[in-house]
Amino acid sequence: MSIWGALAERYETEKPQRKLLALDGGGIRGVITLEILAALERKLADKTGQGNTFRLGDFFDYVAGTSTGAIIAAGLAMGMSTGELLDFYSDFGRQMFEKSFLLERLKSFYKREPLAAKLQEIFHDGRGQPATLESAPLKCLLLVVAHNVTTDSAWPISTNPKAKYNASDRRDNNRKIPLWQLVRASTAAPVFFPPETLNWDPDDPSKSFVFQDGGITPYNNPAFLLFRMATQPAYRLEWKTGEQNLLLVSVGTGMAPNVGGSEGKNILANLQGLPGTLMYGVQVDQDVNCRTFGRCVHGSSIDREMGDLVLTDEGTPAQEYGRYFRYVRYNADLSPNGLAKLGIDPKLAPAVQQMDAVAQIDNMRSVGRAVAQTEVSLGHLGSFV
Repeated sequence: MSIWGALAERYETEKPQRKLLALDGGGIRGVITLEILAALERKLADKTGQGNTFRLGDFFDYVAGTSTGAIIAAGLAMGMSTGELLDFYSDFGRQMFEKSFLLERLKSFYKREPLAAKLQEIFHDGRGQPATLESAPLKCLLLVVAHNVTTDSAWPISTNPKAKYNASDRRDNNRKIPLWQLVRASTAAPVFFPPETLNWDPDDPSKSFVFQDGGITPYNNPAFLLFRMATQPAYRLEWKTGEQNLLLVSVGTGMAPNVGGSEGKNILANLQGLPGTLMYGVQVDQDVNCRTFGRCVHGSSIDREMGDLVLTDEGTPAQEYGRYFRYVRYNADLSPNGLAKLGIDPKLAPAVQQMDAVAQIDNMRSVGRAVAQTEVSLGHLGSFV
């Protein structure tokens, strides 16, 4: 039997084009990502003629996510629609961020149990049992990024059956890990949630590791990591590179620099702001990497020195620039000026920038819809549509 199992037809043979989707971390701001993805899903559904049966997990060959992006990526890989995931965030978002008891706040601001229980309910094997990375009925390859506290290192864990640590003869096979627990580990933001312990080998205590949110690694934006894991020999997929061979779409949860700094804030306030500050810095750096090695056809300005690094389509057929992949970046500017340009009240900026502002879900969704309306275009995908 093929190591690809039910996905053998899709992955066992080499194909001329592969499509990658990378999703940033950002807490409840994941609804911004989902509104952008919803617009892309609708356009692709119309283009393919598949209507309500279309799923992004069928279109993209490899989906990666960090933190809240891991929840969305896993859902898409399982065949969920963006509408189903938006319902999950809208209906369950407030429970995910339920306040802990006062005496427990020194450990974490939010309880673990509601999110853990809901993830177990969603990520099952089709028979009601919690699915592992191996048994989950996935439509495409999945990559989840977490931070291993025990080894103090980033751990990107993939469902790729060819990968070294996914070999079936290993007792510490990554694919034996429950999917819900891996997603929970990727979302365990320091201060906000307690860490998650994963056990790779029940008979070997040294194979148990403590994990926190992948957003505190260099891969809160996992786009460039996903490119490497899809193409580099070490990961044993070795998909073909080139602007006409590989598409990478990257979607953020919104961004805005912390221009106020830490002056005048107490220790607790600074701790709450730390994850957001780290995530902002790493998502920009990874985005720049993608625009440098890939041929960026859409993305907002990085800064006043670099600009947007966009290389437009010219000529027939479109001119190539010798880059490793075609790259598209969608994200929302959550600064007051950025919101104003989207037709959103700029006074909402401080609120919608927060990763745990569940009361702002509707406003965040409005931001995502505004970005989708002004930016999302199938033309950005070129020959991949």
